[in-house]
Amino acid sequence: MSVFTTVTPDQLEVWLRNYDLGTLTELKGIAAGIENTNYFVGTTRGRYVLTLFEKLSARELPYYLNLMAHLAQHGVPCPAPIADRSDNYLGELNAKPASLVTRLAGRDIVNPSPTDCAKVGAVLARLHVAGLSYRKHMDNPRGPAWWSAAAPLLLPFLNAQDAAMLRDEVQRSSVRDTKVLPCGAIHADLFRDNILFDHGEVAGVIDFYFACSDALLYDVAIAVNDWCNQPDSRLDLARTASLLAAYHAVRPFTADERGAWTAMLRTGALRFWVSRLYDFHLPRPGELTHAKDPAHFQRLLHSHIAYQHELPMLP
Repeated sequence: MSVFTTVTPDQLEVWLRNYDLGTLTELKGIAAGIENTNYFVGTTRGRYVLTLFEKLSARELPYYLNLMAHLAQHGVPCPAPIADRSDNYLGELNAKPASLVTRLAGRDIVNPSPTDCAKVGAVLARLHVAGLSYRKHMDNPRGPAWWSAAAPLLLPFLNAQDAAMLRDEVQRSSVRDTKVLPCGAIHADLFRDNILFDHGEVAGVIDFYFACSDALLYDVAIAVNDWCNQPDSRLDLARTASLLAAYHAVRPFTADERGAWTAMLRTGALRFWVSRLYDFHLPRPGELTHAKDPAHFQRLLHSHIAYQHELPMLP
């Protein structure tokens, strides 16, 4: 569980006076996530998710909250931010920026089928298409500039072989030109635990707090790296083909994207290897925190390098 900032029922009851949501009936910490403090909140008017932002500033947060509102208004199944009595999506609780969003039905799935992956590909493409009309811009906070700065801090924790691999991949990614690729608002963290299924259908895409403006293909690579990964760290061909075909049916891939695909799979794996190394070796103090295993994405990246000529291609 990741609860960096404790919220008591009494504190939340006072804060909820800013909203027209009735009285508090439930407050429960959420076990997932390593960036923010999250609670399930129930009131006499409904069910919500409360997020206290541990890293993002009040100045940055309107991008994410307004993006969710925009996507929800365009039919993408995602949490809708709740406005307070002053029509603001963002407040402050226990000295942290805080927001409430609708709590969606469903649950994440651990072992997706090709059919499940097709539904993920379709909803991701719908998100990208809807996001093209979202006018706000946010540079990727965990893009090449970030991992280039983080890598030197992590090298002392790695053996010589792993350090060489990290240096090489960071250097390669820093010279890749993504300007020719279609760009727009992306989720940037579309793992299995960030899509909820209900009765076999996608009920919602959640956790938009890594969203940013970047290459749409990068978002596809992040999704494929998680949804189609096998225990041996190679991509499952059937799941990958289903996800990519369903995405392509909604937003066709371009020739430039086809040319960049295998490199983008490596970039997506590198981003999360560096992030998990950072959270594991250089954690910040927190209550009930949990850092995920960085070796998972190291193995995936190594597999992409070793079997690059066998990677599934775009439709």
